Amino acid sequence: MKHLFILTCLILSGCSSAGEKFYEIITCGDDKVIIINAEESNEDSVKIVWEWRTSDAASQLPEEYQRYMNTINDCKPVNNNTQLLLTASSGVVLLDRTTKNCLFYAHVPNAHSADLLPGGRIAVTLSVHPDGNRIELYDVDKPERVLFRDSLYSGHGAVWVAERNLFYALGYDELRAYSLKDWDTSAPGLALEKKWPIPVESGHDLSLVSGNELLLSGHEGVCSFNMSTEKFTPFEPLQSTGDVKSVNYNDKTAELVYTKAEESWWTYHIYFKNPDKTLTIPNIKLYKARVVKK
Repeated sequence: MKHLFILTCLILSGCSSAGEKFYEIITCGDDKVIIINAEESNEDSVKIVWEWRTSDAASQLPEEYQRYMNTINDCKPVNNNTQLLLTASSGVVLLDRTTKNCLFYAHVPNAHSADLLPGGRIAVTLSVHPDGNRIELYDVDKPERVLFRDSLYSGHGAVWVAERNLFYALGYDELRAYSLKDWDTSAPGLALEKKWPIPVESGHDLSLVSGNELLLSGHEGVCSFNMSTEKFTPFEPLQSTGDVKSVNYNDKTAELVYTKAEESWWTYHIYFKNPDKTLTIPNIKLYKARVVKK
Protein backbone atom coordinates (compact mmCIF):
# COMPACT_ATOMS: atom_id res chain seq x y z
CA MET A 1 0.00 0.00 0.00
CA LYS A 2 1.26 3.41 -0.91
CA HIS A 3 0.61 5.83 1.90
CA LEU A 4 -0.21 9.29 0.60
CA PHE A 5 1.24 12.31 2.34
CA ILE A 6 -0.13 15.01 0.03
CA LEU A 7 -3.45 15.87 1.55
CA THR A 8 -6.60 16.96 -0.24
CA CYS A 9 -8.58 17.47 2.94
CA LEU A 10 -7.61 17.08 6.59
CA ILE A 11 -10.05 16.36 9.36
CA LEU A 12 -9.11 19.50 11.23
CA SER A 13 -8.82 21.76 8.20
CA GLY A 14 -12.50 22.59 7.99
CA CYS A 15 -12.60 22.03 4.22
CA SER A 16 -15.60 20.32 2.70
CA SER A 17 -17.36 19.93 -0.61
CA ALA A 18 -20.81 21.37 -1.21
CA GLY A 19 -23.38 19.67 0.95
CA GLU A 20 -20.80 17.67 2.90
CA LYS A 21 -21.28 17.70 6.67
CA PHE A 22 -18.59 17.69 9.33
CA TYR A 23 -16.43 14.81 10.46
CA GLU A 24 -17.12 13.20 13.79
CA ILE A 25 -14.89 11.27 16.14
CA ILE A 26 -16.54 8.78 18.46
CA THR A 27 -14.53 8.16 21.61
CA CYS A 28 -15.15 5.83 24.52
CA GLY A 29 -13.73 4.87 27.88
CA ASP A 30 -14.72 4.67 31.52
CA ASP A 31 -18.53 4.55 31.56
CA LYS A 32 -19.29 6.91 28.68
CA VAL A 33 -19.19 7.63 24.96
CA ILE A 34 -18.45 11.09 23.56
CA ILE A 35 -18.85 12.29 19.98
CA ILE A 36 -16.93 15.38 18.94
CA ASN A 37 -17.05 17.62 15.88
CA ALA A 38 -13.50 17.28 14.63
CA GLU A 39 -13.56 20.34 12.38
CA GLU A 40 -14.53 22.63 15.26
CA SER A 41 -12.09 21.10 17.74
CA ASN A 42 -8.49 22.06 18.38
CA GLU A 43 -5.81 21.55 21.01
CA ASP A 44 -7.38 24.17 23.28
CA SER A 45 -11.06 23.36 22.87
CA VAL A 46 -13.01 20.21 22.02
CA LYS A 47 -16.49 20.55 20.52
CA ILE A 48 -18.67 17.83 22.09
CA VAL A 49 -21.88 17.20 20.14
CA TRP A 50 -23.18 14.02 21.81
CA GLU A 51 -22.59 12.16 25.07
CA TRP A 52 -23.94 8.99 26.67
CA ARG A 53 -23.25 7.37 30.03
CA THR A 54 -24.20 3.91 31.18
CA SER A 55 -26.36 5.57 33.83
CA ASP A 56 -28.48 7.02 31.00
CA ALA A 57 -29.72 3.48 30.35
CA ALA A 58 -30.41 2.63 34.00
CA SER A 59 -34.10 2.06 33.36
CA GLN A 60 -33.41 -0.17 30.34
CA LEU A 61 -30.63 -2.44 31.59
CA PRO A 62 -30.68 -5.03 34.39
CA GLU A 63 -28.99 -3.92 37.60
CA GLU A 64 -26.33 -6.62 37.29
CA TYR A 65 -25.45 -5.40 33.83
CA GLN A 66 -25.13 -1.78 34.97
CA ARG A 67 -22.90 -2.75 37.86
CA TYR A 68 -20.14 -4.04 35.59
CA MET A 69 -20.50 -1.70 32.66
CA ASN A 70 -17.83 0.68 33.90
CA THR A 71 -15.26 0.22 31.14
CA ILE A 72 -16.41 0.79 27.56
CA ASN A 73 -13.81 -0.80 25.31
CA ASP A 74 -15.13 0.06 21.86
CA CYS A 75 -17.74 2.28 20.22
CA LYS A 76 -18.57 1.61 16.60
CA PRO A 77 -21.09 3.40 14.32
CA VAL A 78 -23.37 1.01 12.43
CA ASN A 79 -26.40 1.27 10.13
CA ASN A 80 -25.16 4.48 8.49
CA ASN A 81 -24.27 6.05 11.82
CA THR A 82 -27.85 5.88 13.11
CA GLN A 83 -26.81 3.39 15.80
CA LEU A 84 -23.80 2.81 18.02
CA LEU A 85 -22.50 -0.65 18.89
CA LEU A 86 -20.73 -0.59 22.28
CA THR A 87 -18.63 -3.28 23.91
CA ALA A 88 -17.86 -3.05 27.61
CA SER A 89 -16.47 -5.01 30.54
CA SER A 90 -19.95 -6.45 31.03
CA GLY A 91 -21.12 -6.97 27.48
CA VAL A 92 -22.63 -5.45 24.37
CA VAL A 93 -25.16 -2.65 23.81
CA LEU A 94 -26.73 -1.43 20.57
CA LEU A 95 -27.91 2.18 20.96
CA ASP A 96 -30.23 4.28 18.86
CA ARG A 97 -28.22 7.42 18.40
CA THR A 98 -31.19 9.82 18.28
CA THR A 99 -33.27 8.49 21.17
CA LYS A 100 -30.41 6.87 23.13
CA ASN A 101 -32.63 3.84 23.61
CA CYS A 102 -31.02 0.43 24.03
CA LEU A 103 -32.06 -1.69 21.04
CA PHE A 104 -30.06 -4.72 22.22
CA TYR A 105 -27.94 -5.78 25.15
CA ALA A 106 -26.27 -9.04 26.03
CA HIS A 107 -24.24 -9.99 29.07
CA VAL A 108 -20.85 -10.81 27.53
CA PRO A 109 -18.10 -10.37 30.14
CA ASN A 110 -14.84 -8.88 28.84
CA ALA A 111 -16.23 -7.95 25.42
CA HIS A 112 -13.65 -5.90 23.54
CA SER A 113 -15.03 -5.31 20.07
CA ALA A 114 -18.02 -6.21 17.91
CA ASP A 115 -19.56 -5.59 14.52
CA LEU A 116 -23.00 -5.78 12.98
CA LEU A 117 -23.35 -8.54 10.39
CA PRO A 118 -26.13 -9.08 7.83
CA GLY A 119 -29.55 -10.05 9.11
CA GLY A 120 -29.19 -8.26 12.44
CA ARG A 121 -26.51 -10.58 13.85
CA ILE A 122 -23.75 -9.25 16.12
CA ALA A 123 -20.33 -10.89 16.29
CA VAL A 124 -18.30 -10.17 19.44
CA THR A 125 -14.67 -10.75 20.35
CA LEU A 126 -13.80 -11.25 24.04
CA SER A 127 -10.48 -10.91 25.82
CA VAL A 128 -11.20 -13.62 28.42
CA HIS A 129 -13.90 -16.27 28.86
CA PRO A 130 -14.09 -19.08 31.44
CA ASP A 131 -14.74 -21.82 28.86
CA GLY A 132 -12.03 -20.61 26.48
CA ASN A 133 -14.37 -19.29 23.79
CA ARG A 134 -13.69 -15.71 22.77
CA ILE A 135 -15.89 -15.21 19.73
CA GLU A 136 -19.65 -15.14 20.17
CA LEU A 137 -22.57 -14.55 17.80
CA TYR A 138 -25.93 -13.05 18.72
CA ASP A 139 -29.19 -12.07 17.05
CA VAL A 140 -30.48 -8.57 17.79
CA ASP A 141 -33.95 -9.98 18.34
CA LYS A 142 -32.78 -12.82 20.64
CA PRO A 143 -30.11 -11.40 22.97
CA GLU A 144 -30.53 -14.13 25.55
CA ARG A 145 -29.25 -16.83 23.21
CA VAL A 146 -25.68 -17.36 21.97
CA LEU A 147 -25.93 -18.64 18.39
CA PHE A 148 -22.28 -19.60 17.96
CA ARG A 149 -19.01 -19.74 19.87
CA ASP A 150 -15.39 -20.23 18.87
CA SER A 151 -12.01 -19.94 20.56
CA LEU A 152 -9.60 -17.08 19.93
CA TYR A 153 -6.81 -16.15 22.27
CA SER A 154 -7.51 -12.64 23.64
CA GLY A 155 -9.97 -11.36 21.03
CA HIS A 156 -9.68 -7.59 20.55
CA GLY A 157 -10.76 -6.75 17.00
CA ALA A 158 -13.93 -7.35 14.97
CA VAL A 159 -14.62 -6.14 11.42
CA TRP A 160 -17.28 -7.18 8.91
CA VAL A 161 -16.09 -6.68 5.30
CA ALA A 162 -19.20 -6.56 3.15
CA GLU A 163 -17.27 -6.55 -0.13
CA ARG A 164 -15.84 -9.97 0.72
CA ASN A 165 -18.72 -11.31 2.76
CA LEU A 166 -16.24 -12.16 5.53
CA PHE A 167 -15.92 -11.41 9.23
CA TYR A 168 -12.36 -10.75 10.45
CA ALA A 169 -11.39 -11.26 14.09
CA LEU A 170 -8.12 -10.15 15.69
CA GLY A 171 -6.59 -11.94 18.65
CA TYR A 172 -3.38 -11.66 20.61
CA ASP A 173 -1.21 -13.29 17.98
CA GLU A 174 -3.41 -14.09 14.99
CA LEU A 175 -5.95 -12.76 12.51
CA ARG A 176 -8.90 -14.92 11.42
CA ALA A 177 -11.41 -14.78 8.58
CA TYR A 178 -14.89 -16.32 8.93
CA SER A 179 -17.65 -16.80 6.37
CA LEU A 180 -21.35 -16.93 7.21
CA LYS A 181 -22.68 -20.43 7.86
CA ASP A 182 -26.34 -21.54 7.68
CA TRP A 183 -27.27 -17.86 7.76
CA ASP A 184 -30.88 -18.37 6.68
CA THR A 185 -31.58 -21.02 9.33
CA SER A 186 -32.46 -20.85 13.02
CA ALA A 187 -28.92 -21.88 13.94
CA PRO A 188 -26.53 -19.58 12.03
CA GLY A 189 -22.81 -19.61 12.71
CA LEU A 190 -19.40 -18.60 11.43
CA ALA A 191 -17.16 -20.92 9.44
CA LEU A 192 -13.41 -20.43 9.89
CA GLU A 193 -11.90 -19.88 6.44
CA LYS A 194 -8.30 -19.08 7.31
CA LYS A 195 -6.00 -17.71 9.99
CA TRP A 196 -2.67 -15.93 9.89
CA PRO A 197 -0.01 -15.19 12.55
CA ILE A 198 0.30 -11.41 12.94
CA PRO A 199 3.64 -9.54 12.88
CA VAL A 200 2.68 -7.14 15.71
CA GLU A 201 2.79 -8.25 19.32
CA SER A 202 -0.51 -8.29 21.24
CA GLY A 203 -3.21 -7.31 18.76
CA HIS A 204 -5.26 -4.31 19.98
CA ASP A 205 -7.38 -3.00 17.13
CA LEU A 206 -8.64 -3.90 13.67
CA SER A 207 -10.00 -1.31 11.25
CA LEU A 208 -11.03 -1.21 7.61
CA VAL A 209 -9.08 0.96 5.18
CA SER A 210 -10.85 -0.21 2.01
CA GLY A 211 -12.62 -3.24 0.63
CA ASN A 212 -9.22 -4.83 0.23
CA GLU A 213 -7.17 -3.65 3.20
CA LEU A 214 -7.23 -3.84 6.99
CA LEU A 215 -5.08 -2.09 9.59
CA LEU A 216 -3.92 -3.98 12.70
CA SER A 217 -2.49 -2.22 15.72
CA GLY A 218 -0.61 -3.84 18.56
CA HIS A 219 1.74 -3.33 21.46
CA GLU A 220 4.74 -2.63 19.26
CA GLY A 221 3.46 -1.30 15.97
CA VAL A 222 0.87 -1.14 13.23
CA CYS A 223 0.67 -3.11 9.99
CA SER A 224 -1.68 -3.35 7.05
CA PHE A 225 -3.16 -6.58 5.72
CA ASN A 226 -3.99 -6.96 2.05
CA MET A 227 -6.98 -9.28 1.89
CA SER A 228 -6.26 -10.30 -1.74
CA THR A 229 -2.60 -11.18 -1.39
CA GLU A 230 -2.91 -12.12 2.31
CA LYS A 231 0.28 -10.17 3.01
CA PHE A 232 1.15 -8.02 6.02
CA THR A 233 3.07 -4.76 5.49
CA PRO A 234 4.49 -2.43 8.16
CA PHE A 235 2.43 0.76 8.35
CA GLU A 236 5.23 3.30 8.15
CA PRO A 237 3.48 6.40 9.54
CA LEU A 238 3.13 4.68 12.94
CA GLN A 239 6.20 2.44 13.06
CA SER A 240 7.81 4.57 15.76
CA THR A 241 4.60 4.79 17.81
CA GLY A 242 4.26 2.09 20.44
CA ASP A 243 1.13 0.57 21.97
CA VAL A 244 -1.46 1.90 19.53
CA LYS A 245 -4.94 1.17 20.89
CA SER A 246 -7.01 2.31 17.91
CA VAL A 247 -6.15 3.42 14.40
CA ASN A 248 -8.21 5.07 11.65
CA TYR A 249 -6.76 5.73 8.20
CA ASN A 250 -8.07 6.99 4.86
CA ASP A 251 -5.65 5.99 2.13
CA LYS A 252 -7.12 8.42 -0.39
CA THR A 253 -6.62 11.52 1.74
CA ALA A 254 -3.93 10.29 4.16
CA GLU A 255 -6.10 11.15 7.16
CA LEU A 256 -4.73 9.33 10.19
CA VAL A 257 -6.29 9.39 13.67
CA TYR A 258 -5.22 7.11 16.51
CA THR A 259 -5.03 6.57 20.25
CA LYS A 260 -2.07 5.16 22.15
CA ALA A 261 -1.36 4.07 25.70
CA GLU A 262 -0.17 6.88 27.93
CA GLU A 263 -0.94 5.86 31.49
CA SER A 264 -0.89 2.09 31.75
CA TRP A 265 -3.66 0.91 29.44
CA TRP A 266 -5.46 4.20 28.78
CA THR A 267 -4.95 7.49 26.96
CA TYR A 268 -6.27 11.00 27.46
CA HIS A 269 -5.69 12.21 23.92
CA ILE A 270 -6.58 11.65 20.29
CA TYR A 271 -3.63 12.00 17.92
CA PHE A 272 -3.68 13.23 14.31
CA LYS A 273 -0.89 12.82 11.81
CA ASN A 274 -0.18 14.86 8.66
CA PRO A 275 0.11 17.35 10.21
CA ASP A 276 0.52 16.34 13.82
CA LYS A 277 -2.37 17.41 16.07
CA THR A 278 -3.47 16.35 19.53
CA LEU A 279 -6.89 16.70 21.13
CA THR A 280 -7.26 16.45 24.87
CA ILE A 281 -10.59 14.84 25.73
CA PRO A 282 -11.83 16.10 29.10
CA ASN A 283 -12.71 13.85 32.02
CA ILE A 284 -12.43 10.48 30.33
CA LYS A 285 -9.82 7.74 30.10
CA LEU A 286 -9.99 6.75 26.46
CA TYR A 287 -9.36 3.47 24.74
CA LYS A 288 -10.78 3.57 21.22
CA ALA A 289 -11.57 6.43 18.83
CA ARG A 290 -13.55 5.95 15.61
CA VAL A 291 -13.71 8.47 12.75
CA VAL A 292 -17.01 8.95 10.92
CA LYS A 293 -18.01 11.26 8.09
CA LYS A 294 -21.42 12.52 9.24
